[in-house]
Amino acid sequence: MRQIVLDTETTGIDPKQGHRIIEIGCVELVERKLTGNHYHQYINPQRVVEDEAIAVHGITNEYLEDKPVFSAIAQDFLAFVKGAQLVIHNAPFDVGFIDHEFGLLNAGLGKITDYCSVVDSLTLARQKHPGQKNNLDALCKRYFVDNSQRELHGALLDAEILADVYLLMTGGQTSLGLGSGSQEMSGGAAAGTEIIRLAQGRPPLPVMKASQEELQAHEEKLAAIDKASEGVVWRALESQ
Repeated sequence: MRQIVLDTETTGIDPKQGHRIIEIGCVELVERKLTGNHYHQYINPQRVVEDEAIAVHGITNEYLEDKPVFSAIAQDFLAFVKGAQLVIHNAPFDVGFIDHEFGLLNAGLGKITDYCSVVDSLTLARQKHPGQKNNLDALCKRYFVDNSQRELHGALLDAEILADVYLLMTGGQTSLGLGSGSQEMSGGAAAGTEIIRLAQGRPPLPVMKASQEELQAHEEKLAAIDKASEGVVWRALESQ
């Protein structure tokens, strides 16, 4: 199964008001494994980027002046995603913009769903965590995915982070460690995929042992539970 985790940045929030895509970022999953293949492109929208949008993603009008227009990159983008299942957070937003760009080409491309199926990871998150915040930052915190480099939104970075979140949210952690040499666990996600990005040269974690006072307090607590109930399971295990 080939999946493409996709994100876009735009000039504003509504294509019906003439807003355009200015960045596309995609990362590839095959059988739930990150392959390292990606697609990334900045695009000249041929219109002004709103100040509110710049405050979100930091992409200025000046930066986009020498970038290609959408018509120049459309076929390369379509070739990369064609036949895959797209994983998008708040899919109607990105799909709406992509369909709008296809429509402006007058090339009979139709809609992105003519070429790809779409999974909305926001819908999945809301089903799994009802009543909670389910934006990408909240999901990173919930699933312990490092998003420390995400001071501003960026399509490729957000796609990479979403790929990590999606694998955890839909399959669970699949490794006892953090690197490619770790032992597999059941769960369905890609074995060997690094989910939490930690420095390779980090020092070993300290081992914190209970003090004598803490051990004594623990024993007193167990004794109180033992007296108030029919026994403490830890006591039974200790006697085996």
